[in-house]
Amino acid sequence: MNLHQKPLIILFLVILLLGNTLAGILFGSVPLAFRDILRCLSGQDTTSTASILITTVRIPRVLGGCLAGIGLASAGVILQNVMNNSLASPNTIGVNSGAGFAVMLAMLLFPNQPSAIPASAFTGALLTTLTIFLLSRLADSSRTTIVLAGITVSSFLTAGINAIKLLDTNISINLTSFLMGSLSGLTLSKLMLPAGLIIGAFLLSLVLVRPLNLLGLGDEIAGSLGLPMSQTRFVLLVLSSILAGCVVCYAGLLSFVGLVVPHICRRLFGNDARFLLPCSALLGGSFVLFCDLLGRVLFAPFELPAGILMSFIGGPFFLYLLLKKKGGRRVYA
Repeated sequence: MNLHQKPLIILFLVILLLGNTLAGILFGSVPLAFRDILRCLSGQDTTSTASILITTVRIPRVLGGCLAGIGLASAGVILQNVMNNSLASPNTIGVNSGAGFAVMLAMLLFPNQPSAIPASAFTGALLTTLTIFLLSRLADSSRTTIVLAGITVSSFLTAGINAIKLLDTNISINLTSFLMGSLSGLTLSKLMLPAGLIIGAFLLSLVLVRPLNLLGLGDEIAGSLGLPMSQTRFVLLVLSSILAGCVVCYAGLLSFVGLVVPHICRRLFGNDARFLLPCSALLGGSFVLFCDLLGRVLFAPFELPAGILMSFIGGPFFLYLLLKKKGGRRVYA
């Protein structure tokens, strides 16, 4: 892409995110007028049904969707560069499942301590990420090895989630929504801690775009340029775990955002993380908000969780990447 075209694309992504944010507040099972939003935000209306709907339902939901897109898309970019594998993402290598299992375990062991959920999600995501990374290093770093390792670990974690479901029926009441990935029922109080962690991890990852670029070049080149490989990888894996784990703790197992969005942005901006990371965050927020909006509008007054629509979109895209051919042969590395 021409260097002069990049600012225009970035501006378009910003406008797209703002448009999806506004649409997410305006539309739903109960459509609202734009003047209702202006009156609510200006403080002129604080008691009407529209105002209560905007402040307690729509705004937390839109903020949660935007942060979910930022967190998962950014985690996808980081994982793909750190593992030097285009198929790595929080979903495909089992990071989401690890965070989900840890959240379920925390709900079982500490039912009256909701503050333990974000820490559990981060711990589960980090341990799963490190496990997949070590497995891929012990075998080989091809795309199929990482995907198969992720599927294997995810199967164990899914079995653990189902076991917890049988042990505690109170948890299983909300399990279906959690496993599919949904933004319903969010409140600003639930979002405060995850939002702070996601924003902080994202800003720190922007500071580390140069090491991220070097890791994407391969171990030999990065090492020859003086990059401390082990320390840099660990820090970036921690950041990706915070980004993905915090999303899981309030939105459940949203799928394929960290795979689809970075690939689209890589087509637009190339592999330079200085552009790829922030633009993936912008497009990721729009993608999650758009899927959530479709789930609310198309099936009103019923609601289809956003995670289902993401799977419909991301599943075929993942197969395309897995079976993509180059020169008549499949690309495995």
